[in-house]
Amino acid sequence: MESGAGKHWTEEEVKALLSVWSEKNIRKQLHGTLRNKGIFIYIAKRLQELGVCRDWKQCRAKYKNLKYEYRTVKYAHNSGDVTKTMKFFHDLDAILRYEPVTQLAAEENGRCSAAETQLNTSPTTESTQ
Repeated sequence: MESGAGKHWTEEEVKALLSVWSEKNIRKQLHGTLRNKGIFIYIAKRLQELGVCRDWKQCRAKYKNLKYEYRTVKYAHNSGDVTKTMKFFHDLDAILRYEPVTQLAAEENGRCSAAETQLNTSPTTESTQ
């Protein structure tokens, strides 16, 4: 299977990404972590086990795009526009609905909370840079 940067994700590949992303430990590590290369390397390895050949950069790009599209649709729905939809909205809603949005403003001052420090010491976020 090709893994070029321009290759579109199939529905099965997106479902596999969502299944890995929905795991509690992955969600915890992704939330509020800015330097997350190690997490996406781990996600790419997990996807390979499921038969999806994507590198960590492709996984991170797809994650960002899905999250952006979800937030766009969610904002439209909250504004009364129910015509805006996306294919995996309900799956993403189940994954992202519990993310505290207000926490980001408190962490923008550059300091890292104790919870983030503990998450960064896990074996999946080992130094790979």
